[in-house]
Amino acid sequence: MQNNQPSLKVLRIKEVVDITGISRSSIYELLNKKSPRYDPTFPKSIKISVSAVGWFQHELNAWLLSKKA
Repeated sequence: MQNNQPSLKVLRIKEVVDITGISRSSIYELLNKKSPRYDPTFPKSIKISVSAVGWFQHELNAWLLSKKA
């Protein structure tokens, strides 16, 4: 049976840094509404535990592809 939903994989910050080539601090600047580097199109992190966050891989892939266009 084939499922049409995207596979859900959560990436931690190190993987996001590796995939995007953007530093950890720059990623958090992209998410900070008070930062001049704020990017409302950058995928929002999700809380996966009390002290851990991650990003959905398919959202990050879509964001990267939008930068190419």
